Amino acid sequence: MTEARPLRVAVIGSGPAGVYAADILTKSKEVKDGEVQVAIDIFDRYPAPFGLIRYGVAPDHPRIKGIIGALHKIMDRGDIRFFGNVDYGTDISLADLREHYDAIIFATGAIKDATLNIPGADLDGSYGASDFVCWYDAHPDYPREWPLNAKEIAVLGNGNVALDVARVLSKHADDLLVTEIPDHVYEGLKASPVTDVHIFGRRGPAQIKFTPLELRELKHSRDVDIVLYEEDFQFDEGSEKAIEENAQIKVMNKVLKDWLEEQKQTEQTASRRLHLHFLQSPAEILGEDGKVVGLKMERNKLDGNGGIIGTGEFIEYPMQAVYRAIGYFGSELPEVGFDSKRGVITNIEGRVTGAEGQPVPGLYATGWIKRGPVGLIGSTKSDALETVTHLLADRENLYTAAKPETEAIEEFLDSKGIEYTTWEGWHKLDDHEKSLGAASQDASGEPRKRVKVTDRQEMVRISRS
Repeated sequence: MTEARPLRVAVIGSGPAGVYAADILTKSKEVKDGEVQVAIDIFDRYPAPFGLIRYGVAPDHPRIKGIIGALHKIMDRGDIRFFGNVDYGTDISLADLREHYDAIIFATGAIKDATLNIPGADLDGSYGASDFVCWYDAHPDYPREWPLNAKEIAVLGNGNVALDVARVLSKHADDLLVTEIPDHVYEGLKASPVTDVHIFGRRGPAQIKFTPLELRELKHSRDVDIVLYEEDFQFDEGSEKAIEENAQIKVMNKVLKDWLEEQKQTEQTASRRLHLHFLQSPAEILGEDGKVVGLKMERNKLDGNGGIIGTGEFIEYPMQAVYRAIGYFGSELPEVGFDSKRGVITNIEGRVTGAEGQPVPGLYATGWIKRGPVGLIGSTKSDALETVTHLLADRENLYTAAKPETEAIEEFLDSKGIEYTTWEGWHKLDDHEKSLGAASQDASGEPRKRVKVTDRQEMVRISRS
């Protein structure tokens, strides 16, 4: 080992998990005479940074989008480099990274939809929520068109993603023009004939996985009525305990009960309705001629501890589309151990493990690809701290890169003809998207803040201009 040069670290993934890990590394203390000297490069398969925050959060979420501001400040410091449009496994291999870096942190997240094993899940009109989110967020690797031809739509799941999907589906397209949605998303939603969107949760109101802000946002949609069902408001001892001990659940149950009382006293006249159902599990997606025509749900009851038991009572709903928002799943990476049941890189507290279960020197993981798709930004920060702490504890066995010079990786990418983008290039793309917004108008005639560029090659061209 030598400490005459900086410790070279590559981070694969520029979402919050990757950027927070890089930030913690730059601020880490104590190797010799003060701060650890590190040189960090972040790689991303997309031309633009920020991962899930750019391509996995609903466009009408200004608070969540505001996280980009915090990430922006970290990257703007200039002590972390960004290489976009570089795909791990095709453009650059593990051997390539090991030649240029002493340690590699995988922060690739989880973007695939978890599977739903019920009859009819593969029918035309049955969609993964993640695919729909990627469409309305203008993900560069997804088609520009989405089939929005259903009047009655089901969304399966009781988390924030389910709420996002249901809110976007039920909202009037003109009300989304204040966001950064591109024209093809606006036109698709504008033409949607939807009248009713149903959100189904397996458990009761005291077991929902929403957060209060996301729940309250449902009520802010113009010309959309919230519809609740009194028979779904069942509470057992476990439910009462959850409400008593968890402030968020207590708040959300009060919100739901207030909405239910308001519904009893107010005539609902909106052109669209957003239904919230609890204590129902999907049994079958019904089809005719290969297309979704309905949804068969089983009623559940609480088991006394906040869990559920099927009652054997089934209800059929007419539906022309079903969106599965039951969780995300990580993707396997070349030459890295993978747990196919959990959808994560095999690891022990962020140290990547091999076939024998032992840590692989120099390989680490953080974020959802490390722990699975659970937890919010606070969890991502603490998760990154754990991984970085282990990396620094292992530093005696690092400093293994054969070509650690900072310019060596650029020479390598150039030699392969990879059109990588940089942080300076992101500023160009950022300014360009803002100028597109300024040149267009929302429904009130005001300039828009931003309009996303959707084509990958166009993003690269602008970034590298």
